[in-house]
Amino acid sequence: MQYLGEIISLVVAFSWTITALCSEVASKRLGALQLNVFRMLLSMLLLSVTLWIFTGNPLPMYADAKTWLWLILSGVVGYVLGDYCLFNSYILIGSRFGQLFMTLAPIAAAISSWFILGERLSSQAIAGMVVTVTGIGISVLNKGATHKVSLKLPLKGVLFGIGAGVGQGVGLVLSKVGMNYYANSIPDGMDSVTNLLPFASTFIRAIAGLVGFVAVMAVRKEFYTMKLAMKDRKGVNTAIGATLTGPFIGVSLSLMAVQYTEAGIASTLMALTPIFILWPAYVLFKQRVTVKEIIGAVISVVGVSLFFL
Repeated sequence: MQYLGEIISLVVAFSWTITALCSEVASKRLGALQLNVFRMLLSMLLLSVTLWIFTGNPLPMYADAKTWLWLILSGVVGYVLGDYCLFNSYILIGSRFGQLFMTLAPIAAAISSWFILGERLSSQAIAGMVVTVTGIGISVLNKGATHKVSLKLPLKGVLFGIGAGVGQGVGLVLSKVGMNYYANSIPDGMDSVTNLLPFASTFIRAIAGLVGFVAVMAVRKEFYTMKLAMKDRKGVNTAIGATLTGPFIGVSLSLMAVQYTEAGIASTLMALTPIFILWPAYVLFKQRVTVKEIIGAVISVVGVSLFFL
């Protein structure tokens, strides 16, 4: 089928839009920490079932020590730092602005790849950084009567948004290193394991995320809050929706998309979530969306596209 990869990529962007909207509701009802613990447990269950069906083993196979080390680091940075910041940003500034700050992830990934992997920063990537930050600035900054520029969002929410984008980007690079070690440790002829490598890697990252979130909960002495959170039926249902459409369906379809079209095209189309989320955020949450915010979101996505095209 012509344009199958492009169609799947658009479906992924819609899927992640649903994830963001569900996560905003679930974060506000359950709490960011409680939601993340629930997500890690459910995603581990789904990933384990997937691995068992396709490889015959519910746990990651053939992962060596270096694989575990880098993927655990990725889980700590991407999940414990990134997702905790992301869901707190949903509480403070809403999912549409939270997703806007996620366009910072390619910038963080490019810079960390430069430090960790020695990859060159191209002039196109630098241009993408400038365009992306400009788009975010247009969306979140106001100019008052005295011509002073100020934030129109709570500073704490903005910092959480930045932390989410940085955590996602750096976590992605650490994950790439871990997956490279993983691929080298799988014996020849084990195609079923190789094909499920991203899912097995995500499972290891989820273990790190769960341990990290549980540790934070232990330090805060908030284990009792999980029992209270699980009594909120609407919060639990939206948390399930966020987990199914995000780390499970979204990840699965994103891997499928790059099989049917160029990775750059797929990545750009999947980065449309900050634009797709504007209308449902207005309809569902009655959030006022200005022309300037729409322009800013479009510019930031254009900046992201420069990293991939």
